[in-house]
Amino acid sequence: MNSKPYLIAEIAQAHDGSLGILHSYIDAVAQTGVQAIKFQMHIAEAESSIHEPFRVQFSKEDKTRYDYWKRMEFSLEQWKEIKTHCDAVGLDFVCSPFSNLAVDWLEEIGVKMYKIGSGEVNNFLLLEKIAQTRKPIILSSGMSSFEELDQAINFLKEKNVDFSILQCTTAYPTQPEQYGFNVIQELKERYKVKVGFSDHSAKVSTGIAAVVLRAEILEFHVVFHRELFGPDAKASLTIEETKQLVEAVNEIHIAKNNPINKNNNDNFKELKTIFEKSLAINKDLPKGHQMTFKDLESKKPKGFGIDARNFKDVLGKKLKTNKSQWDFLNEEDLE
Repeated sequence: MNSKPYLIAEIAQAHDGSLGILHSYIDAVAQTGVQAIKFQMHIAEAESSIHEPFRVQFSKEDKTRYDYWKRMEFSLEQWKEIKTHCDAVGLDFVCSPFSNLAVDWLEEIGVKMYKIGSGEVNNFLLLEKIAQTRKPIILSSGMSSFEELDQAINFLKEKNVDFSILQCTTAYPTQPEQYGFNVIQELKERYKVKVGFSDHSAKVSTGIAAVVLRAEILEFHVVFHRELFGPDAKASLTIEETKQLVEAVNEIHIAKNNPINKNNNDNFKELKTIFEKSLAINKDLPKGHQMTFKDLESKKPKGFGIDARNFKDVLGKKLKTNKSQWDFLNEEDLE
C-alpha cells in the first residue's frame, strides 16, 4: 500500500519575530492533521550582511534585509522550547538552516531531518555541513536547473545521504502557468528518489493536484490570514484551508489505494434491478401488429419485460394478443 503523502505546513516568517505568535501557530497547525511543521532558522550575523537586498520591499519596520533577519531571530534556548512544543502536540519539527551555525544549533536541538531551501542548492559548504550529520535531507529545486541539481545530488550521493526532492517554483504567489507539475515525474525518473511539491500558490487545489500527480511530500506556507504583514502571507494557505487540504489528501490516498475492478460489478446487482428497465408498449396495439421502434418505451424496473438492451430482437415480430398502452412486453407476447 502506498504511504500517505507527507504534509509539511511551513510557518517561515509568518510569526514576524514574535515568539508568542510562533507558539500559537504550533497549536493551530496541530489541529489541522498535517504531519510536520516547518521553520526557518535565521542567524543574521552568520548568514547575511547589510549588503543583502530585499526580495520584496515589503517592510515598513526594517531598514535593511539584514535588520529583518535580526528581528526574525530566536535564541538557541527559545528554539529548544519550540522543538519541545512541537513534540508535545505530535508535530514533526522540520527546519531550514541558512548557515553552518544554524546546523550546529539544530543538532543540539535534536532535529531529525533537514530542509534545504532552493537558494542553498549550490551552497556546497552548507551541504557538506548537513551531510556530516547523516540526517535525511529534503531538497527544494526552486531556482535550480537540472545541471545544478545534478551537481548537488551527485554530491549528496557521494556522501551517502538519504534525500528527497521537491518541485518548487520560487514565485510568491505562484501562478498556474508556473506550477511545473510536469517536473514531478521528470524528477522521479531522473533521480529515482521520493519526490514532492513545494507550493506557493495560496490555493488548496494546487496541493490536491500535486498529490494526484504522485507528489509524495507536500510543503506549503501557512498563515492565520493572507492580509497579515510579511513577505509570504499572500502565498500561504490559511489554517482553515489547510484543514480542507488535509481532508482532501487523505481522501485521495484512500481512493488511490482502493482501485475499482470494472470487470466485476457484483456490488451493483440489486441496484441494477431498480435502475435498469424493461420494454413496454407506448400505445394501444392490436393482435397481429408488427412491432416497430416507434411502438416501444422502456420502464422500470428490470425483469418485468424483455431487457431494454434487447429491443432489436422485438422489431418485426407480431403480437399474439392485444396490448394496452404502457403494458410491459414479454417473449410470450410475441409470435
